[in-house]
Amino acid sequence: MNDKNIDRRRFLKRATGTVVGAIGFPYVISSAALGKAGTVAPSNRIVVGCIGVGSQGRSVMQNFLHQEAAQVVAVCDVKANVREAARQRVDQHYNSTGCKQYHDFRELLARDDIDAVMSATTDHWHVLTALAAARAGKDIYLEKPMGLSLAEDQALRAACHKNGTIFQFGTQQRSDHKFRFACELALNGRLGKVHTINVLSPSSVAGGSMKPAPVPDWLDYDFWLGPAPYKPYTEDRCSNKLWWFHSDYAVGWIAGWGVHPLDIALWGGGADVTGPVELEGTGTFPADGFCDTATDWRIVFKYASGVIMNYAGGPQPDEWRKRYGRDSHGVGFEGPEGWVHVNRSRIVANPKSLLDSVIGPNEIHLYESNHHVGNFLDCVKNRSETVCPVDVAVRADIVCHLSDIAIRTGRKIKWDPEKEVIVGDEEASRRLTRSMRSPWHL
Repeated sequence: MNDKNIDRRRFLKRATGTVVGAIGFPYVISSAALGKAGTVAPSNRIVVGCIGVGSQGRSVMQNFLHQEAAQVVAVCDVKANVREAARQRVDQHYNSTGCKQYHDFRELLARDDIDAVMSATTDHWHVLTALAAARAGKDIYLEKPMGLSLAEDQALRAACHKNGTIFQFGTQQRSDHKFRFACELALNGRLGKVHTINVLSPSSVAGGSMKPAPVPDWLDYDFWLGPAPYKPYTEDRCSNKLWWFHSDYAVGWIAGWGVHPLDIALWGGGADVTGPVELEGTGTFPADGFCDTATDWRIVFKYASGVIMNYAGGPQPDEWRKRYGRDSHGVGFEGPEGWVHVNRSRIVANPKSLLDSVIGPNEIHLYESNHHVGNFLDCVKNRSETVCPVDVAVRADIVCHLSDIAIRTGRKIKWDPEKEVIVGDEEASRRLTRSMRSPWHL
């Protein structure tokens, strides 16, 4: 993959305007953007385009803006007011007029000067935008969850491998020291052999108006729907707060939030949780309103190693609260010699002395990243694997899809982790794929 290295000649060509000028995009930049005043020069910067710059996308874009190794040059969104606000934020940051805004992500991806993209669209657009980016030779930072089906995940994984794409999944807890340390305690036998992993996620919500409404002037509603089934526009359909919880556009927080602690559970479980062989569970679904994804769930995964993983969404189980303290999310690793529990607020353990452990030089040390976007940019430059590459992302996403399938069918699901198929259940197996509205397809 040396031919994809970001070399000085390529950046110098870009800095003199040869590439940008040929495409026809004016680019007025500040002295800082030119590498003066101790900043990083264009010859060492990774040029970034941002696709999907709503609330979550703007937050991730900010992380790129504050990395001197990156230069954000383009933003894309189907909401005109959203993309204009993002463009203004980029130009304000660089004190320039160089950021270009796009309505169609394919136009952004056609730019030869862009090295990498961040995609934080609605969930049902994640894979299509990322697939197009991989095929266009761009590296990808993709917000979680990955896709709305296993088939989408598999297609993106194959495209990233085929094109040598550097991929970072937006499960940023892997770049937090306390999560890494909790996993290292579990992997290095400080708890004895881990037998149980308890995973807690916030739940989806119910409600939402189904009242028809005129499409706002600033929204390209047909493009927003994209591969999703056509439905008349309603007041809450494109709301940043509620589309997460409609199955046409997302799997709900069983995936959208739950993939965070599930990813950590898999990281700390190591080889013992490479793929479940069986799972079953129950969930509660809204009876009416716009939102239709599970508002709470209880799922039990069994692994060939004997490890049991319990996955709960919604109210914290009483026994977990007594053991770990009151939380809305987190991961608990349990063994015969103790337990450790970690979430974004804290890490606790029993015995407490576990937290004073030092992981020795000959023990298992997990990949160390201290900034998720920074790690992605480093790997783009070095053509190396990120802390959460595409294969790891697919593994976590699979657990999310299987969870949703188990509670929707109400049956025990048997899973073949090698072939990535559900065994002996045609109805459940059909849920591993989704149709797309023409002309969109994988």
